[in-house]
Amino acid sequence: MSRFERAFSRGPALVTFVTGGDPTPEATPAILDALVAGGADVIELGMPFTDPMADGPAIQQANLRSLGAGTTTADIFHIATRFREKHADVPLVLMGYANPMITRGPQWFANECRKAGVDGVICVDIPPEEDAELGPALRAAGISLIRLATPTTDTARLPAVLDGSSGFLYYVSVAGITGMQQAAQTSIEDAVTRIKASATIPVAVGFGVRTPEQAAAIARVADGVVVGSALVDLVGQHGADAVGPVEDLTRALAEAVHSAR
Repeated sequence: MSRFERAFSRGPALVTFVTGGDPTPEATPAILDALVAGGADVIELGMPFTDPMADGPAIQQANLRSLGAGTTTADIFHIATRFREKHADVPLVLMGYANPMITRGPQWFANECRKAGVDGVICVDIPPEEDAELGPALRAAGISLIRLATPTTDTARLPAVLDGSSGFLYYVSVAGITGMQQAAQTSIEDAVTRIKASATIPVAVGFGVRTPEQAAAIARVADGVVVGSALVDLVGQHGADAVGPVEDLTRALAEAVHSAR
């Protein structure tokens, strides 16, 4: 089984996101360790970018803090390599935007992912219709391309989103930016039911999930729950001292998600 298959085979999985290099590249490994210690099943590591168009204020500010600290793509791969050395079984996903991923060529990026032990990549601004920009290189390197579905992904377009996608499908539950609002539970349930009728991979739901109560409700219908902005806020508030608060919130979220098993 792949790391993704193991992570989702136990029941609803907690997927957590933080921005790499926030507050500094040196501080990120301990924050990732805190996510694992708190019970996160899958880790998303954000690649900082100057124009994170899908992200709300919390993650926008995290990108600025990271870039202000001098974080480079090489730093992200160094962080990923250290993570894999310490956590052999936890899936690691790089999440970000096309420019840092393809500026040196998709093969270069895919090979660096493979060498660092990265399991999957979410590229927010390469749609399925432009799969050739990155997808073939990732698949050739054994890296899952994790695609996004949204409330506007209708039945006609869903097959294109699923084609070539692996690891899990990330359902963006609101038509907006991260961290600002949460969709109604009934709309999430309807969307997950519709997507799972076609998908052969797990479906994880994110955007706007901040509390254990929200996470538990989603975990009762989805294969995974994604939490990012609430954790990024803690890093913004506490900086390098965020390890304890991040672990505490992750543990509360994990207990809520796993209770749905």
